[in-house]
Amino acid sequence: MKTAIIIPARLASTRLPGKPLKLIGPEPMILHVCRRASECRGVDEVWVATDHPEIHKVVVSSGFRSVMTRPDHETGTDRLAEANASIGADIVVNVQGDEPFIDPHSIEKALVPFQQNDGPDMTTLATRFSNQTDIANPNFPKVVLNNRSEAIYFSRSVVPFPRDQRPDHPSDYPFLKHIGLYAYRQQVLKSLASLPAVPLEMTEKLEQLRALYYGFRIGVVEVESTGLSVDTPEDLEAANQYYRLKESGKV
Repeated sequence: MKTAIIIPARLASTRLPGKPLKLIGPEPMILHVCRRASECRGVDEVWVATDHPEIHKVVVSSGFRSVMTRPDHETGTDRLAEANASIGADIVVNVQGDEPFIDPHSIEKALVPFQQNDGPDMTTLATRFSNQTDIANPNFPKVVLNNRSEAIYFSRSVVPFPRDQRPDHPSDYPFLKHIGLYAYRQQVLKSLASLPAVPLEMTEKLEQLRALYYGFRIGVVEVESTGLSVDTPEDLEAANQYYRLKESGKV
């Protein structure tokens, strides 16, 4: 069974234009993601899926694999599905191109549920909120699980809502922050890309709700490390600061 990590990358980022090619230390961010992904055990290939020749050139010239995709994809799932049509992986892991410090072990954990006899259709990651005030922040989607550690729902709202407590105050409930890494069985990825968007995902702006709506089982693996996402110029500055600390051995 072939397992591939595919990293979708495009230049047209609203908050940080040209994001994949922004430098963290001496290298473009996309190469940091490629290197971290390449450290994963149990993964056969690492690819970048991009619609921009400049990203493609940078990736290939650095010794990594890249595949060109159409520029008109509305979602990362669509881009992955097109890329995997030529890659042909049985399990596809979607690692975001703005996670330069993602923990390879977290990626590996997303693959574990597929080893079960009755494993899920796809998997994703979540982590406990370390800051209680972040629970009410709509920029941090929450996920609620059933007794099989599968997603019941994802929301930007506080779910479940603590009726007798304010959400920005400490709560006994272990609220989970969703991490946007996904692993799919090949046919599931293909099916999701062919299905129309649904009101739930369009309302919350959370693409994974399409999978729940159509009845796909999403296994959720809890991890400790979340890495550092780069979405804004401030995030990029923080990433470079973290990189310098790592290089100096201070973290």
